[in-house]
Amino acid sequence: MTGLATLFPPPILFFALGFGAGAARADLSIPDALAKTLSLYLMVAIGLKGGAALATPGGAEGLWAALAVGLALSFLLPVPAFGLLRLGTGLDRDTAAAVSGHYGSVSVVTFAAASGILATRGVPAEGFMPAVLAAMETPAILSAILLARLGGGAGGPKLQGGKLAREVLLNGPVVLLLGSFLIGWITGPAGKAQLAPFTEALFPGALCLFLLEMGLMAVRQLRVGGGGLSARLILFALAMPLIGGAAGLAGGLLAGLSPGGVALMAVLGGSASYIAVPAAMRLALPLADPGVYVTLSVAVTFPFNILVGIPLWLRMAGT
Repeated sequence: MTGLATLFPPPILFFALGFGAGAARADLSIPDALAKTLSLYLMVAIGLKGGAALATPGGAEGLWAALAVGLALSFLLPVPAFGLLRLGTGLDRDTAAAVSGHYGSVSVVTFAAASGILATRGVPAEGFMPAVLAAMETPAILSAILLARLGGGAGGPKLQGGKLAREVLLNGPVVLLLGSFLIGWITGPAGKAQLAPFTEALFPGALCLFLLEMGLMAVRQLRVGGGGLSARLILFALAMPLIGGAAGLAGGLLAGLSPGGVALMAVLGGSASYIAVPAAMRLALPLADPGVYVTLSVAVTFPFNILVGIPLWLRMAGT
């Protein structure tokens, strides 16, 4: 049983439960207010713990190398994603660019799930990784816009730069994550000890409940938009996390991160955004089809990462 618990930790099993219950149309749901509260809690807990770890002596060692790798991954990963989509799926340029932006950016929940599993196993990781997570949100959005515009895409209403900048830079989850990280850094180990019952004791249970909801949501999104997905698009949504994860694994090793840090960098490289990037793409690429880019990231890639990607990258990193 111990081996099974290592291979299938509770968060992954709760996601599978939600997905299975949704597929079976069971009378199971998580209230929207609770789901939002759990999401806020996870970001606050991740930020506080990361900031407190950075404040410990030696906690910033390797930070700049990791940030450089994360920024490069976020900006560059949309390029192969765009090429694969244009050559292999026949998507229009704007939609292909929007999808590629999702696969350069990151998923906070995928990161939270991987962090929770590492904590359960007692595997340490660099405390500054939440800062890398936040830094990787934005470059992919810029890359996606450039990919669309270089080919004459990005049609529709004229883009309002100020509105887009506000959507990207003042995106709620990013602001909360960075703000919590700064609070954790300012208060340091004393603040960590004071908030330990909140940030550590409650984290595993909150993550399990949130992943239960994510499993239910993935099935809902498949029912709404899954009918318009071709087999080639689904294949892309399963292959791109492996490409991004491999790049993240190599980048983490290049940056000299610990095995836990390498695993998290691989998870970040293989994840796909479904919060910040969709909001930005609605403004920047209004002609792109959200039924494609939201469904691929939420209903195909996210389940794949939770059930396959995270265990794969943790094993590859030697954790």
